Amino acid sequence: MVQNPSRRAVLGGAAALAALAVTAAPAAARTTARPTELPLPDGWLPEGIAIGAQPYAYFGSRAHGGIYRADLRTGEGEILYAGATGQIAVGLKTDRDGLLYVAGNTGVARVHDARTGDVVRTFQLSEATGHFINDVTLLGDRAWFTDSRAAALYSVPRGRAGAVRTLPLTGDWVQLADVNNANGIVPTPDGRGLIVVKSTPGELYNVDPRTGHARKITLVGQDTVVNGDGLWRIGRTLYVVQNRLNLVSVWDLDTGATTATLRTTITDPRFDVPTTAARFGDRLYLVNARFTTTPTPETTYNAVAVPL
Repeated sequence: MVQNPSRRAVLGGAAALAALAVTAAPAAARTTARPTELPLPDGWLPEGIAIGAQPYAYFGSRAHGGIYRADLRTGEGEILYAGATGQIAVGLKTDRDGLLYVAGNTGVARVHDARTGDVVRTFQLSEATGHFINDVTLLGDRAWFTDSRAAALYSVPRGRAGAVRTLPLTGDWVQLADVNNANGIVPTPDGRGLIVVKSTPGELYNVDPRTGHARKITLVGQDTVVNGDGLWRIGRTLYVVQNRLNLVSVWDLDTGATTATLRTTITDPRFDVPTTAARFGDRLYLVNARFTTTPTPETTYNAVAVPL
């Protein structure tokens, strides 16, 4: 037998719905109110960005290797690590264990505590000269670093002791002299390989992390990804930041990540030579490196968000 609800039940249900509406509204407002521009310290010379599970973005400095953390909810931030003379921070990635992996350009990789900024460990990946440790990604139990001036990738253990592994690039890979080669890096959708962008002449490669064999990915819809810098991947969608072109090209990968088909491009008048990207929620955040602007201690820098 179906019973009609009592007046008390009806009123109680209405009150519950009203309370839910009151509590839900501020959350929605907070989401839409998130700033779409994040100011960075003057003279910071940023290039890399990393965002973890928490609403914080991390930015490295080419000037001194410092680390700046910004709250994505408010845009406010603080310097976690001041850096030091001779240090550089370019590509960054953060993991769920609260560690921040930093590509240090001059043959060095650093691991920081993402909460305090303290240096946990330093790895010497290569000699200081003739190398450019540029970007980093996380795959399995290791962090993988690119070298823009040498035909090799380097990996270090995540969150534990262990040795540096050098992985020479073979297969379709041809190293070019006096230009930046390997740059951005992300895992393949199946988690078995690494996708690496070669900035010059603008190619994508699928690299086997066991052997170093690099297979050139066929591009459909656009001949190259020239000036390709940072990469970001969501499922089988690959975002390629093409820095000096002030755009992000968006590609659909096939099942084996052997072919990439251009879906669209993202541009924004706020782009000023964006270099790397990271996702949080329904946005892609990009850092403006401003390579075409002569840097001074007073030069302003920022990161901008675009909808996915």
